[in-house]
Amino acid sequence: MNLDYRINTDKLADYSFELGPIRPPSEAYSLLIRVTRNCPWNRCQFCPVYKGQKFELRPAEDVIRDIETAKAIADEIKELARRMGDGGRLRDVAAAIYNGYQHNASIRNVALWLWAGGKSAFLQDANTLIMRTPDLVRVISFLKQSFPELNRITSYARSKTAAKKSLEELKELKDAGLSRLHIGMESGSNLVLSYMEKGVTAEEHIAGGKKVKGAGISLCEYVMPGLGGRKMSSDHVIGTAAVLNETDPDYIRLRTLYVRQDMPLWSKLEAGDFELQTEDEVVEEIGKLIEKLEATSELKSDHILNLLPEVEGKFPEAKPACLATINRYLALPPEERLNFRLGRRTGYYEKLDDLYDANRHQKVDEAIKHITSETTDSVDETIYRIKSGFM
Repeated sequence: MNLDYRINTDKLADYSFELGPIRPPSEAYSLLIRVTRNCPWNRCQFCPVYKGQKFELRPAEDVIRDIETAKAIADEIKELARRMGDGGRLRDVAAAIYNGYQHNASIRNVALWLWAGGKSAFLQDANTLIMRTPDLVRVISFLKQSFPELNRITSYARSKTAAKKSLEELKELKDAGLSRLHIGMESGSNLVLSYMEKGVTAEEHIAGGKKVKGAGISLCEYVMPGLGGRKMSSDHVIGTAAVLNETDPDYIRLRTLYVRQDMPLWSKLEAGDFELQTEDEVVEEIGKLIEKLEATSELKSDHILNLLPEVEGKFPEAKPACLATINRYLALPPEERLNFRLGRRTGYYEKLDDLYDANRHQKVDEAIKHITSETTDSVDETIYRIKSGFM
């Protein structure tokens, strides 16, 4: 039976609402609502996003109109599923619409959100918290009113902005429906933060994080292994552990540094002022950080740039297992570590135990032989190029 999954365009005047360029991996299936444009700081040396773009606060009325459009799209998809005679077909209809509307990112976002259950929303862009609290409360309240089924509303924020908000303001946002803030801490070392032009201090990281948690909002801190390079690695570890132990975030997410040519940090790398660590050195650094962690956070390694995704879990219970995985990797012979690094980056391996799959191991060995005999690049240079596609 052929089914017509096309939305009835006569019913809606506008199927488009504004979307920003990024969201956290954990918000892959969230409804995306753009509240601000770009980043108000936009000077971080390690970030290629928003460069050359002016920061703008969107008027609350414009955001509310976008929410109305998103609801109209969602309602039409639900109605189409209902007309098919079985509400249980909603996922089928949503999947077909997602695949059939390649030209319209708004429709695809709503369809994917419905396919995944329609329970979470993410407010874009880089620092939604900078919006006036009454306006942001209005936006969040309207979002909850429009989609009462939402059980999680999250956003990016800067520590400095969170520190400047009063506890009462943050509690207002929590009461309106804000569930979680994703904060790019990156490092707790003032030396590293200054070098990378992060525009925030360790003390502001702590103040902002404590206020967020004090308001009852879930706090997710992003840490960037490797950000100190070889020169500042020790400072990076010590400072980062100190801030994390003081704030005790609900989540700590690892995002290993990768430097691209479109990042300001690239010029420092080319000039020899900044020296990248090897992947093995980064793994060692993560181990040193974990050794110093005394928080009760959930550690997540949910980004493909991280070499060992199984280094995660609820602390302090998961600490011994995380360290054991790191030590097991570092104890491997150099040729086995090389095999795992290439296999992980080419998709043969997902976790360290996959290294012991003889068939996959042989295929990676063959790839290593091809690289060393047929190209002028080293295997590690090849791996570095492969990783550029992960960002």
